[in-house]
Amino acid sequence: MKAKDLMVPLQEYLKPGTTLKEAANILRTAKRGEEKVGVKGLPVLDETGKMVGFLSIGDILKAVFPSYMSLMNLGDFTWDGMVEDMAKKAGNKKVSEMMTQKVISVTEDASLMECVDHMLKSNVKRLPVLAKEGKVAGILYERDVFFEITKAMLDENTGGGK
Repeated sequence: MKAKDLMVPLQEYLKPGTTLKEAANILRTAKRGEEKVGVKGLPVLDETGKMVGFLSIGDILKAVFPSYMSLMNLGDFTWDGMVEDMAKKAGNKKVSEMMTQKVISVTEDASLMECVDHMLKSNVKRLPVLAKEGKVAGILYERDVFFEITKAMLDENTGGGK
C-alpha cells in the first residue's frame, strides 16, 4: 500500500496572506471527499502552488493563547469575554505568521510503513502527499492509516478469520 492509495485528494488549501479569521472559516467548512465536514489542518501554498507551510487548528489556538500565557495562572486575572477579545485580535494575523514552516511530507509512492514512521517520529496527524512534480496531491490522515492497519489486524482484508 502506498500513500497515494490512502490519501484524500487536495480540495482546499490556504494562502500565506490569508487572515486567521478567513483560515478558521475555511478549516471549519472544508470538504473531505463530497462532504463539508471541516478539517484540522491544510497546506499553505504560494502563488505557484508550492507548499510553503501547513496551518492546523493548534496553530490558530497558539495565536489566541501565546505560549507565555501558560506560565501564568490565568484564573487570577481573567474576565468575561477575555477569550473572545483575544480571538478577535488574533483573527487579523496572517497565516504566514502562524503556520508551521518545516512540514513533514511524503511522496505519492511512499510506503505505508514510511508514512507511519513519519507520523510517529514527528508526532503529526496528517501528512501532505506530494506528486512527482513536487505539488501537493493530497493529505494522508492518521485516521485513514489507522483504519487500514486495523483491517489487517482484524483480518478483514481476507474475509475474516482467527
